[in-house]
Amino acid sequence: MFYHAYEHYLESAFPYDELRPLTCDGQDTWGSFSLTLIDALDTLLILGNVSEFQRVVNVLQEGVDFDIDVNASVFETNIRVVGGLLSAHLLSRKAGVDVEAGWPCSGPLLRMAEEAARKLLPAFQTPTGMPYGTVNLLHGVNPGETPVTCTAGIGTFIVEFATLSHLTGDPVFEDVARKALKALWKNRSDIGLVGNHIDVITAKWVAQDAGIGAGVDSYFEYLVKGAILLQDKELMSMFLEYNKAIKNYTKFDDWYLWVQMYKGTVSMPVFQSLEAYWPGLQSLIGDVDNAMRTFLNYYTVWKQFGGLPEFYNIPQGYTVDKREGYPLRPELIESAMYLYRATRDPTLLELGRDAVESIEKISKVDCGFATIKDLRDHRLDNRMESFFLAETIKYLYLLFDPDNFIHNDGSDFDVVVTPYGECVLNAGGYIFNTEAHPIDPAALHCCSKRKEEQWEVEDLMREFYSRKKTKKLTLKRAADHGEGEKAKDSQDASSEKPGEKRNSKKSSHSLLSCPSQSFNSKLAVLGQVFLDNT
Repeated sequence: MFYHAYEHYLESAFPYDELRPLTCDGQDTWGSFSLTLIDALDTLLILGNVSEFQRVVNVLQEGVDFDIDVNASVFETNIRVVGGLLSAHLLSRKAGVDVEAGWPCSGPLLRMAEEAARKLLPAFQTPTGMPYGTVNLLHGVNPGETPVTCTAGIGTFIVEFATLSHLTGDPVFEDVARKALKALWKNRSDIGLVGNHIDVITAKWVAQDAGIGAGVDSYFEYLVKGAILLQDKELMSMFLEYNKAIKNYTKFDDWYLWVQMYKGTVSMPVFQSLEAYWPGLQSLIGDVDNAMRTFLNYYTVWKQFGGLPEFYNIPQGYTVDKREGYPLRPELIESAMYLYRATRDPTLLELGRDAVESIEKISKVDCGFATIKDLRDHRLDNRMESFFLAETIKYLYLLFDPDNFIHNDGSDFDVVVTPYGECVLNAGGYIFNTEAHPIDPAALHCCSKRKEEQWEVEDLMREFYSRKKTKKLTLKRAADHGEGEKAKDSQDASSEKPGEKRNSKKSSHSLLSCPSQSFNSKLAVLGQVFLDNT
């Protein structure tokens, strides 16, 4: 399925953003970035195709330009372009790319991701810190730009932007993402809900429907994933507060409806296909039983139509007028993959099989896979969205491939040397951004020393070694070692030269059991400077 779609994109649509599978040509949709190629890049590696991954990396470096006079969606550019480039950058070494010295703290794909993200920063320059929805990549925010942005378009940056900040050492990206998240939190209603669209200048809610679906979805997703990625208790507590309000006001019989954000009264008794990510998100916080019940509700809709309609009227049990299409979205398959990792319930594999069979039967055409315009009669539309290759196929593949490196339980890993010391990568625990681009959380600890911190360490090192020449190092006796052994270690330490590695046999018993201390006190133990990542 992947190669049928991918090869026809290359033959008929590249360098346009997307393939038009019914007419076998291409179109630009979200900018002009060869978007499908960026979105498909990490899927190539997950499928094991390292040679094509390497070729595409070279193609993107030569062919993609962000200095263009195009109005781009801030949200879509972030999740597809910035997310896709960051993920490919972090997976480059695994794919056999000859990475430059200093990787993963530098590299051509990282520079491209940073350049794309910088083009988005002008959108965040608002009184509230919440970004505009679109930005001109050459000129910044257009003077006549609407200040109304959807909630997801404000709260879906922390995964990519925090990763960028940690890799590049520039805090600006994480700072603007956090400010936007907190602005939404501050403007929630008295009953703890957020609406659908807000004015980013005045912070007034323009659309007051509260739910978990379109326009809101990935804001909740990024509170959880940001909390896991950054080990951030504040983000998780925000989500858990929202989760209580969502259960109190929007949940009915394991379905989630749309309600008025201030009153909690039902405004739309519909299920949207975008909401199908929710069971997967629930599994990430350990709420597996509720997740499975909701998943099974959504699966009944899939079985009714052979896909999820964009809107489904729950009381009537049927599609909503003008919302009968299925653009090959991944969300239900995504939840199946997460829940299968958590439960091994074979029902989830049955959904995967149903998805493969129905997509093949209904949407496969000579030039790829076409959006289903109407699930009632299976008419097709002339579009194949880039997320079909980035997400739908990837989650299906991972559902059926238990031994994929993405599922690594930490039993194997790579050690890389960075300018900041040794670093462990590829040990698993990947966080998928909302476009299914996997981010290795370990990478955030490879390069994240802020410049001031580096200088502080260098100053302390200089001070330490200058004092050492004039002062003899004395140590208190440790409770579990004899004086002779400790004195010997002390001599080893004092004869050590700056930057020289200590003999691990001599030092392992005394150096690796330091209690956790604040950064400033984690300094001289036997003459060695200890940093946070030790």
